[in-house]
Amino acid sequence: MNTQRWMSIRFFSFFLTWGIFLPYWAGWMVYTKGISVSEASLIMSVGLVARGLSTLFAFPYLSEKVSSKRLLNIAGIGTFIALIAYIPAESFASLMGATILLHLFYPALMPALDTAAGVLVQNKQLRHYGRSRQWGSIGFVSIGMVLTLFTARFGDEIIFWALLLGIVGFVVLSLLRAPEVLSVKPPMDQTQKVGLFSVFKIKHFSLVLLIVVLLQAAHASYYNYGYIFLQDIDAPTIIIGVIINIAVIAEIIFFAIADRKFGHFSVGALLTLAAIGSSVRWIVVFAFPSVIIFSIAQVLHAFSFAMAHYAFMKYLINNIPQIQIPKAQGIYSALALSWSTAVFTIFGGFLYEIEPRYAFIGMIVCTIPAMFLALVYRKVEVRKGFETA
Repeated sequence: MNTQRWMSIRFFSFFLTWGIFLPYWAGWMVYTKGISVSEASLIMSVGLVARGLSTLFAFPYLSEKVSSKRLLNIAGIGTFIALIAYIPAESFASLMGATILLHLFYPALMPALDTAAGVLVQNKQLRHYGRSRQWGSIGFVSIGMVLTLFTARFGDEIIFWALLLGIVGFVVLSLLRAPEVLSVKPPMDQTQKVGLFSVFKIKHFSLVLLIVVLLQAAHASYYNYGYIFLQDIDAPTIIIGVIINIAVIAEIIFFAIADRKFGHFSVGALLTLAAIGSSVRWIVVFAFPSVIIFSIAQVLHAFSFAMAHYAFMKYLINNIPQIQIPKAQGIYSALALSWSTAVFTIFGGFLYEIEPRYAFIGMIVCTIPAMFLALVYRKVEVRKGFETA
């Protein structure tokens, strides 16, 4: 079995669906289910809380009980069932229930896939994490372009059916043969000795986690208000989607070259570069509110998001025992990709109401501390290198 291809296809198939869900789901509920924007925002916020609880507790717990392949099957089938629950849902309460159910299963696929990739790398069966992960970004950006054509032709109803079809495809792929190491159930004698938060006892995990939490939280204003901001600075509606996708294309390019160009960089060096790139990104957007400058700044997504994620994966692969990888992934997903973003979305919204540009410059309250902490960790790495020399 070509493990590199297997991992690339799984990343592609998942992020193909994520490219439908993340940008379009709230709008789908507003335009096809008839709820208000504020109701949709509340539903998605509660979903984000459920997502954090799922990835922090349920995902690591199941990872101790079943193999990675079985876990992907459970999360995929659960996602399919949750989507079916949306069909009869018409009221606010029923949509809230369906959304909570969806967030208990669907977002868990992300740490499950990264966990599988980490296990394969540690077992010398996956040579290039970045090369496989880039196919996730390709799936994300490609579906956005295709779905725009279909919504123009068939209306917003097509969003639900596209996501459902994508999840069916993912489930079918998950049921097929996987690398043997991913079908092995975790040893009971090991899992019984390892608690959920035992990963914090691993040297420097707390510091690295704090840095990536800050760096990922700094995207809150961009994720939630970037589209609105582009309209405020008079970007032509027809090219807003293209501008947004510049960031994803930059992400694709980074993951394509990451192992070759940045594989020899230390985790501390990568995190420092990510923090610098992120800080520059938000300062530039604040200082020069123009469509052209915003578009150029999108390239820095390769640093602010992709390099930070790559650095965390590198730390995880080099320092976290295989049995504890799901716990580390669950904590990262809950804190960095869910709850911190939710908190700073509120902070960014408060600043946006004062002055739209403030929402972006406000994110340096995350990136500047992250940069100093990354430099501290870099010094620790250098000192450790001298001690082992």
